[in-house]
Amino acid sequence: MKVYVLDNGWLECDANWMVGLSTVATLQNKECRHKWLKIPVYCVLIDHPEGKILFDLGCHPNAMKGYWPNGLVSIFPYYYNENQDLERQLALTGTKPGDIKTIILSHMHLDHAGNLYRFEHADVYVHRKDFEYGQTLVHLSPQPENHGAYVKADMEVAVKQFHLVDKDFELVPGVEIISLPGHTPGVLGVIVHLAKEGTLIFPQDAVYTRENYGPPVKASGIVHDSLAFFSSVEKVRNYARKYNAKVMFSHDMEFFKTMKHAPQYYE
Repeated sequence: MKVYVLDNGWLECDANWMVGLSTVATLQNKECRHKWLKIPVYCVLIDHPEGKILFDLGCHPNAMKGYWPNGLVSIFPYYYNENQDLERQLALTGTKPGDIKTIILSHMHLDHAGNLYRFEHADVYVHRKDFEYGQTLVHLSPQPENHGAYVKADMEVAVKQFHLVDKDFELVPGVEIISLPGHTPGVLGVIVHLAKEGTLIFPQDAVYTRENYGPPVKASGIVHDSLAFFSSVEKVRNYARKYNAKVMFSHDMEFFKTMKHAPQYYE
């Protein structure tokens, strides 16, 4: 089994979205300066003996060309070069979209489900509560500003089959899917047990950065359920201790620079 990290470009945003209250005005500094960050967007290809599995799908290539509503473009502008397009990244591993029959979505926010349209032939695993919450938001109102970080067009892709996940389970030998709610009503993380490099935990937006992970744990600026968020971070920490695992943070640019990027891989 091999694990490839696929670079899908980057978002920019206020630091307070990553770590809540990163910048706070005080009596001595009433006009504090906000920090504007660049954060990575990546997908994970698991090349397993039973078939290729793709975990998360990055951003839609036309995000900044009208596919995303103006509000999201303003808060989370997305950038990439042609080599960071998902199909180009897959090609670095000798893979075409049609080779992938199984997709896992950590959740369906704009930077994790954007290329779903390329995998209509696939079985897609997503947390039941996130799927139901996202579908509800985008269909209750026609106004995109009421859809949070979900994009209606992403939510309406007709895939082969959605599999709604309620419980932790082993998808294939050596690959576990775990529930990590908090950021949204339901987030899926993936644990991969590799022969040479040990265990990797991809918690995705349950743990954006090293700073969120702590200790002490610090909440992000996008939290649906704060108590569940803190419990999920501790769940990741417990698994890391249990397996002596490495935690792979989702939106930490400094950490991302230390990761192996395709065509390099973990095995």
